[in-house]
Parts: sequence; structure tokens; C-alpha cells
Amino acid sequence: MPISDCEVRDPRIRRTRQLLQAALRNLMETRSFEEIAVQDIAEAATVNRATFYDHYTDKYALLEAMIAGGFHKLLAERRVQYDAACPSAARAIVLATCDYLTQGHSGKAGCDQQSAFQPLIDAAIVTSIRRVVLVGLPRNGDGVPEPAAGIVAAAASWAIYGAVKEWFRSPGRPPAEEIVPVIVGLVTPILESAPALQSRQPVAAAPSGS
Repeated sequence: MPISDCEVRDPRIRRTRQLLQAALRNLMETRSFEEIAVQDIAEAATVNRATFYDHYTDKYALLEAMIAGGFHKLLAERRVQYDAACPSAARAIVLATCDYLTQGHSGKAGCDQQSAFQPLIDAAIVTSIRRVVLVGLPRNGDGVPEPAAGIVAAAASWAIYGAVKEWFRSPGRPPAEEIVPVIVGLVTPILESAPALQSRQPVAAAPSGS
């Protein structure tokens, strides 16, 4: 997954991926994504094509990683964490999503260049939100998220992003600070449903003969 870039510990790998992502970001300031070839990215990053393919399968994977990495970095800089025990914990996630869309789509040209690849961008941001939410949801005794937690995290992350995206595209949208409480109010019931949903999970039948 693209977000794994943020978990790479080897500094050489991290540096190469940062170079590739920076190269693509810079190229997209003057060209559309369709016009950019892997060779262009490799040359701008001062690496060869083989090195590019050591890290990403194609330029689409790189784009997804760049978007996810940028959003994850914003969350990390703000120390955004989700804690199910804190009713207001979702506010920071929603506000960060508002700010990221606003910062990343400040110019019409940028929007036009990325429009054809919006599904990749959407999925990358939703994945980042889901990972943050999942950390704060119920876990079993081994520290593994409960089965219901994955469902709740997926539903909440798509709800957060969908609501923020609708706000962003609305003409004359209100300031983020005004819409955040509204979105949090919509998403909170989803987040709070984890314990109830978990209690409805079917219990595995005991092996016959036991």
C-alpha cells in the first residue's frame, strides 16, 4: 500500500522514494500527468528506470503513494491520533482532511491535471484516514483490531472524506472551522457503533467432538 512509504525505516529507501515523489510533484506543476513518463520522473529524480521500478510498479502507484504520503505527513505533523474514548478525537482528522484538500487543490490547473486520476487520490486519502481511525478502535487481547473495527473504520473514513469533499466542491463554502462540527456529528454515530457491532459478530462453532 502507498502508505507503507511512511513506515519504511531504511533511510536509503526513504530518500529514493522521497526523490521520486518530489520529482513527480515538480513535473506536475508544468505538465499534465498523462504527459509525464517514467523516464521523465527518473531523470528528474536523478535515478535510473530500474531504480524506479524497484520502488513502484508504475507512475500510477507513485502518484497514489505521493498523495497518501503527503496526507500522512500532515497528520503526523499535527500529531493527529484517534482515540475512541475521546468524543472530540475525530475533529482533528476532519479538519486535517479539509486543510489537505484546500492546500492540494489551490489552483484550477492542478485540479484539471488530476481529475482523471481522482479515484486514485480519493482512495489514497481514505486509506490514510482509515489507518488513523483503526488504531483507536477496539482490539482483542493480542492487540489485533476486532473484526468489526475494520468495518467501522472503513465506513467512517469514507464518510469523513465524502463529506469533506462535498464541502470542498460547494460554491461559497463556509470556513472549515464551521463545517467540521457538522461532519463530526454525522460521523460520530458510526465510530461509536464499534462495540455494538462487535457484539453481533457470530461466534465460531466449536469443533465437533470437543
